[in-house]
Amino acid sequence: MARIGWIMTILVALFLLGASVAPKLMGASAATDALVAIGWPTRYLLMLGITELVLVVLYLVPRTSLVGAVLLTGFIGGAIASHLRAGSPMFSHTLFGIYLGTFIWVALWLRDAGLRAYLSAAPGLSARVE
Repeated sequence: MARIGWIMTILVALFLLGASVAPKLMGASAATDALVAIGWPTRYLLMLGITELVLVVLYLVPRTSLVGAVLLTGFIGGAIASHLRAGSPMFSHTLFGIYLGTFIWVALWLRDAGLRAYLSAAPGLSARVE
C-alpha cells in the first residue's frame, strides 16, 4: 500500500509542478490567461506559484505531509470557489479540484500507516460492530 501511495504522491507532485507551479513561476501566458479568465489580477501569479510550490514540498516531506495535504486542500478549495464564481465549466474546471484533492488524500492515506491507524481508531470511522 505504501508503495502505491508514494507512486500516487509522485504523480500528483509532478502534475502540480509541471502543470501549475512552473507556468506560474515562469509567468507563462497560459497561467496569466487562466488567472484573468477567473477574475484574478495577474499580479498574484508569482505569489500563487511560490505558495503552491511550498505546499507541494510540505506534502512530499513525510514529517510535514499531513500539514501539506491540509494546506493544499485549502488552496484547491480557493481554486474551486474561483472557478465556481467565474462560471467555469463544472466537470472539467470547477470540480477538478475535488478530483485532485481526493487523489492527494488517498495517496497520503495509502503511504502513511500512522494516518490509517488514526483514522481507523476515530469514532464513527471504525468498521467494528460494537
